[in-house]
Amino acid sequence: MLDPRTNAVRPDIADVRLADSVFAPHYAAPLRRTVRHAATLREARDPGSTVLATLAPGAAFDLLDMTGGVAWGIAVEAGRVGYLDGAAVQPQ
Repeated sequence: MLDPRTNAVRPDIADVRLADSVFAPHYAAPLRRTVRHAATLREARDPGSTVLATLAPGAAFDLLDMTGGVAWGIAVEAGRVGYLDGAAVQPQ
């Protein structure tokens, strides 16, 4: 069982790089993005959920899903998987 805090796995989607380790209905290839301004990485989509990390401008973020203006993916330097405001990420 992979730890979803450090491996991009949800019941509906997983990072394609984990396809050998986990089954998911859908796999996504990460899109490297850059954090545009300081942003809070959270455990869940809810803005009141637990804060996992604060990402600095310029930090790398591997985007796997963008739904309803909320990005889900991997904060590369922090090594954490979570959600952040979609407006905080931009193409590299």
